[in-house]
Amino acid sequence: MELCRHGVIGTPLTIIRLAVMMYIRFPLSLRNVEDLLHERGIDICHETVRFWWHRFGPIFASEVRKRRVEGLRSSHWRWHLDEMFVKINGERHYLWRAVDHEGEVLESFVTKRRDKKAALKFLKKSLKRHGCANEFVTDHLRSYGAALGDLGIRERQQTGRWMNNRAENSHLPFRRRERAMLRFRRIRTLQQFAAVHASVSNHFNQDRSLSSRQNFKANRAAALAEWRDLCAA
Repeated sequence: MELCRHGVIGTPLTIIRLAVMMYIRFPLSLRNVEDLLHERGIDICHETVRFWWHRFGPIFASEVRKRRVEGLRSSHWRWHLDEMFVKINGERHYLWRAVDHEGEVLESFVTKRRDKKAALKFLKKSLKRHGCANEFVTDHLRSYGAALGDLGIRERQQTGRWMNNRAENSHLPFRRRERAMLRFRRIRTLQQFAAVHASVSNHFNQDRSLSSRQNFKANRAAALAEWRDLCAA
């Protein structure tokens, strides 16, 4: 089977979903995805994979988020807030992330600074989309306290040694993807990929260490079946 360089018309949606899932879910480069698809008899170039993820990745991620919201899967018990630095063309930027108590990424937001103004924008965006949590676990960065104070919920902040390990561990899958992508070149690309990557990671996050082998296999099969059903209509 051979497709054009940027083939969309006439391309089965199942192939596009598979390519997007491979690229976002696993630490693979565009050329790695091209080689894996070639073994399945799908002859495309890596630029087609790039086009597919840019075009369809946000659509798939949006549908995943919509289904999770409809299923009332967002938690308001405890959120873990943390920021990680990401270099864009050699310049340091900050990726703010809100993670719930189960390790699911609720929100991602990119800024050039990590001051009170940036923290306030990040919190307002998170609260607008997910509502307000009962507790906010943060590190000792003063920007969090100042921003929460402006919002009138400073008393819900929790800080302490090792309390924010949940957020720290959630950075690891993104770091692996960042290395495979050889970093980012634009803020817009980083923001888009962080949002899509978070939704896909949440969808396939099955807490393998907390489930029996039988339950894990059943949940994994259900997640994959739901992914294959995205945009089927």
